[in-house]
Amino acid sequence: MALAAGTRIGPYEITDILGAGGMGEVYRARDTKLKRTVAIKVVLEGFSRDPERVARFEREAEMLATLNHPHIAAIYGLEESNGIQALVLELVEGSTLADRLLEGPLPVDQALAVACQIAAALEAAHTRGIIHRDLKPANVKLRPDGMVKVLDFGLAKVFDATSPPQNLTQSPTVLSPAPTLTGVILGTAKYMSPEQARGQIVDKRTDVWAFGCVLYEMLTGKPPFDGDTFTDAAAAIVRNEPEWRALPPSTPPAIRALIVRCLKKDQAQRLHEIADARFQIEDVQSDPGPSPAVGVPAKNHRERAAWIAALLFLGAAGYFASRSSTNPASATISFPVLPGERGAFSPMVNTTVNVPSFALSPDGQFLVFSAEAQGGKPALWLRSLDRVNALQLAGTDDAQDPSWSPDGRWIAFFADGKLKKIPAAGGPVQVLTQTATDFRGGTWTPEGRILFASGTVPIMSVDAAGGLPVPVTQFDESRRDTTHRNPHMLPDGRHFLYSVMSGRQDQNGVYVGSVDGRIKKRLLPVNTSAVYSPPGYLLFADGDALLGQVFDAQRLELSGQPFVVAEHAGRNTAFMSAVSASRTGTLAYAGIVSQAGRLAWIDREGNTLATGGAPDGDYTDFRLAPDETRLAASLFDPKSNAIEIWLTDLARRSSSRVALAGGLVTASALWSPNGTRLMYRSNVHGVIEFYERSAAGGGSDRQVLSLDAFRAAQLPSLNLVPTDWSPDGRSVIFSAPAAETANDLWLLPLATPEPPAKFITSPGDQLHANFSPDGSLVAYSSNESGQFEVYLETIPRSDRKVAVSASGGYEPRWRGDGREIYYLSPERKLMAVAVGPGPTFGIPKPLFQTRVRPGVSGNRTHYVVSRDGQRFLVNTALDTPDTPITVIVNWPAALKK
Repeated sequence: MALAAGTRIGPYEITDILGAGGMGEVYRARDTKLKRTVAIKVVLEGFSRDPERVARFEREAEMLATLNHPHIAAIYGLEESNGIQALVLELVEGSTLADRLLEGPLPVDQALAVACQIAAALEAAHTRGIIHRDLKPANVKLRPDGMVKVLDFGLAKVFDATSPPQNLTQSPTVLSPAPTLTGVILGTAKYMSPEQARGQIVDKRTDVWAFGCVLYEMLTGKPPFDGDTFTDAAAAIVRNEPEWRALPPSTPPAIRALIVRCLKKDQAQRLHEIADARFQIEDVQSDPGPSPAVGVPAKNHRERAAWIAALLFLGAAGYFASRSSTNPASATISFPVLPGERGAFSPMVNTTVNVPSFALSPDGQFLVFSAEAQGGKPALWLRSLDRVNALQLAGTDDAQDPSWSPDGRWIAFFADGKLKKIPAAGGPVQVLTQTATDFRGGTWTPEGRILFASGTVPIMSVDAAGGLPVPVTQFDESRRDTTHRNPHMLPDGRHFLYSVMSGRQDQNGVYVGSVDGRIKKRLLPVNTSAVYSPPGYLLFADGDALLGQVFDAQRLELSGQPFVVAEHAGRNTAFMSAVSASRTGTLAYAGIVSQAGRLAWIDREGNTLATGGAPDGDYTDFRLAPDETRLAASLFDPKSNAIEIWLTDLARRSSSRVALAGGLVTASALWSPNGTRLMYRSNVHGVIEFYERSAAGGGSDRQVLSLDAFRAAQLPSLNLVPTDWSPDGRSVIFSAPAAETANDLWLLPLATPEPPAKFITSPGDQLHANFSPDGSLVAYSSNESGQFEVYLETIPRSDRKVAVSASGGYEPRWRGDGREIYYLSPERKLMAVAVGPGPTFGIPKPLFQTRVRPGVSGNRTHYVVSRDGQRFLVNTALDTPDTPITVIVNWPAALKK
């Protein structure tokens, strides 16, 4: 749609063309009224045919016109003539920053002068609630007098700082490039933030990322991320790190730290305010000497530890490439590791709150982690820390909890209810011994044995070549020990750390034991696990922080007070800290993996009808009240690292938190058949117990399954999950781990004082039990055949057992009249099976493809069904930022600064 010279758009007369792009053309024009030269941006013809886009465009143009700042090219107005939509802009003479960079990088002082003015422009826009979203050198003009102007807020997005940020794919901006305009997208992709490249939620931190890219390019002469196509560039942004060695040696350390903080892939760790970048640059300009990281004075352990996370001087590749010629003791380097393009870290089995599963090699050169590629099974991936890409270890499907042999040649892991090992260089997998599916960690001894935690038995020891395991710890009956977990060998090869869960909260914590079984000593009174890091520290997560404390490994004693090593480190509900340490001073840690979802009503054809009325969040389970007017949902709060029960009035679409006694809830809310009572599980006393209370909010909580009942029934008090309340209200069915195998199903009588009784047991896992509406049948999931299938058994049990699913299935639900059963297939399709007289069962038929998160878990609910079977409330997974594993090389050096 090229316009000829002399064309009039309102009072503006086109004189010549200045440039063209995928969204339209920019012209030089004469303002015939005010006698000035302006720039006219003519919008793509396709946009002008869309009334909704035109309306949005006009609203946003009005907002952008309010920007009045010396470093922002002004918007004078909006014109329409003969169906042409156009923006009238300030014409800024001079070359663009992109033109200048064709000559090479800028000197440091000039780059900082330009960056400071760019930051000021973005600060002004952010204050007005406007995100640029397309900051790049081509949109920065350098006037001959030294003034910098930021151009082209055409992709800008208006946001409300008091509201949640919006998803880029739902942006109202009319000038967002169409999917076919690859020429424009290619030019911009190099400066997109990871969340922008994925089409995820964006906010002002997207501009902070682009600012970091532009500052890096001014100093090095090349963008930090590159690619010949949009896919290549986006993949580099999501997966790669910049070449930190390309920064000139004269770059002040504070500017290095600033760029790295701007280019954090995790939005939560990225610099939040562009004004802070401007302040940091101005400080360097006034005093270019060495300075600490952004806003972090290094004065004490807590501040120095926080410095570790901010001070990313060179990146891992530069460090390992230069370690032979430099003094590694003087450098502390941090960088993130992500699970790969379109991959995800694998969640732990049978845990409500998940952290990534990973381990550093003893020499600190490699990281092994469990992750799943899109559409694939979880597996082990091995990454050399001086490389970007990780390699999948064949034969490690469903692997978790990896651990290294002392010489770094072997990796042990858990999968399929077995402890296995594989050569670190790849090769055949060897099975060492049978374990429970509820495993929690392993560690190697120098003598070639592996200590591991399995189910509800003590820490076991097995020969690394395979054999029968033997216990190395003993349960203390006086302390009511229920499980020992997360063993970690100490340097002397004779002692190890491990976690204890007991029936007495004051006895939980991290202990030290010995391979000969003679020592048991509590070190830390926190519900977590710990690892040892030379030259003498214990590292452990507590709440949302990674802590360290001085530890004498010979005397087995702690000293001093804990200090913060890093923020946003995860501890899950299985007493596991997401941290690993090598012998060489390298550590790795990670935060909790978000499993945020949206509860939405979906019909039998897969059409979304409405949201469920509850806010988006990490729902572990949820159930409809019998009359379908209310929803009881268990929601994980990442701030408190706790799970809370919320009640939602579906008609009023309002939610309120249920105040529960003790406050330490592990979820699994169930409705009584008449909808007047709620049952839930809690570990307020250190073991899982069941409580019930009025669903109306009044009265007090009543314990219905206690530690005494555990002992009477010889029932493990670990990870008990109630799944259904019988229609007659007289019993509850729940799953519980067997001592050495998997999860069995138990019945808890409510009308009599008898202890719980085992209902169904097999060598596999039995989960997700649900009563039929008349209470005569139980549908449940079991992997006794090698994969999860849905089965039916009668109550009381008889010789009849029916396989309902075909080719895999889990999490069954009944229709209100008992005439249909639903379940999820391994591909996460919602399946339906007709139930006839007898009963008889039809052929499973798919209803629709869900977007629930992958993986079978006894602790999580993915969907519920309305009584008439016409609607399904589904926990649809939301795209969330990747939770990285952060690696810090030579972390103790930061404590000495």
